[in-house]
Amino acid sequence: MGSKTIEDEDPGRQDAPPSNGSNAAGGEPRGSHLSRDGDGCMGSDGCDEGDDDDDEAQAASAAAALTPAAVSEVNKKKKRKRPKKKKAAALKQSSPPRIPLDELVPSGVFMPGQLMSYNAPVDTTVRAKAEELRREDRPNLEDGGFLNNYRKSAEVHRQVRRWVQETVKPGHTLTEIAVGIEDGVRALLGNQGLEPGASLRSGLGFPTGLSLNNCVAHYTPNPGRKDILLQYDDVMKVDFGVQINGWIVDSAFTMAFNPTYDNLLAAVKDATNTGIQTAGIDVRICDISAAIQETMESYEVEIRGKVYPVKPVRNLCGHDIKHYHIHGNKTIPFVKHSDETKMEEGDIFAIETFGSTGRGYTREEDGIYGYGLSDDAPSRVNLPLNSANRVLKTIKENFGTLVFARRYLDRLGVDRYVAGLNCLVAHGVLEPYAPLVDIPGSYSAQFEHTILLRESCKEVLSRGDDY
Repeated sequence: MGSKTIEDEDPGRQDAPPSNGSNAAGGEPRGSHLSRDGDGCMGSDGCDEGDDDDDEAQAASAAAALTPAAVSEVNKKKKRKRPKKKKAAALKQSSPPRIPLDELVPSGVFMPGQLMSYNAPVDTTVRAKAEELRREDRPNLEDGGFLNNYRKSAEVHRQVRRWVQETVKPGHTLTEIAVGIEDGVRALLGNQGLEPGASLRSGLGFPTGLSLNNCVAHYTPNPGRKDILLQYDDVMKVDFGVQINGWIVDSAFTMAFNPTYDNLLAAVKDATNTGIQTAGIDVRICDISAAIQETMESYEVEIRGKVYPVKPVRNLCGHDIKHYHIHGNKTIPFVKHSDETKMEEGDIFAIETFGSTGRGYTREEDGIYGYGLSDDAPSRVNLPLNSANRVLKTIKENFGTLVFARRYLDRLGVDRYVAGLNCLVAHGVLEPYAPLVDIPGSYSAQFEHTILLRESCKEVLSRGDDY
């Protein structure tokens, strides 16, 4: 989930995919931006049915030559065949994904993400150790239970997005896609989130983003708005989060059905992987931003006979992730800057990039993506509407500081909530999030991974075979 830069608020499993490099001239093969990992079926064993017929004919001829007494003697000598035991079928994920992950992985132990070495030796940096991190109220990234839960969330994300990549086609509505993703996440976690507090234990990290074309980020279908039909020429950013106990895996990818846009997707994927490669303990964020910009701007894309440079979106950024907060205090812009803030051991980052064929700058569009409790909300406030108090109670019980969408309230059976939401926004209790768009006619792409800066390595939690 993209984070806006401060400047914008003022004016308005193991190996990484090979880098595409900085040469955009040749593009990439059609469809190479998505790896569709099918389950795979074993083919024919090559047996010839004719051979079986010959064997049966020979057996019948031999039986006919036997006398009744001989047949009786042969039957006595025949051993009784024991029925073969049926092998238990290996469990695999359904489509759409609905089998809880705990059933697919009975051991409850989940594999790590991609483990990457730091560019500098670990003993050359001076940094906080585990005891200091705990004093700073940071998670201990070496704790086995913490890591296993985070890896489970990442596996949920991989299995759900595989279903999206394999099944979503032009003609689907955005509501169908969003609901399918969110139902899949809840099913794999084994938690429907319908009881108070259930969604805080595990569930969605934020509303599913399905932003098309010049809409760069923060679009999700909501009640009361006309649904959108996915088209062949659309470029769709798919951004969703999975959380267990408030620690969010934030990962995103882009789908395009027309190969015209392959180089746009390649540019952004390469820029994101460059950011991940550059990240590390004691690395200055400004150095990561410079590397991202250099990589992305080395690409261009030809659309309907016109060549466009791929521009990094300069008023969006990557971000660190905090407990029950998708956006922390550290940001990673996609363009050069002078902020020398450093990454630290124990940090959790969403390394993402957005590229656009437009201005490379977003503005807010009419509409609502979601809401989140404001960090600056007054501790006590007198709300004039009963509906506002009722909705606020539901929000605190079910979402806390997690961002949520209006359709989540529908799912919980809350009615007549719009006036209450508007009242909470007006009193500074809720912060609304609007869709972010570049100029009409432009196209944009996004790729994103969640990484952990551990003591001896960085772990790219959400890495998969697809991106």
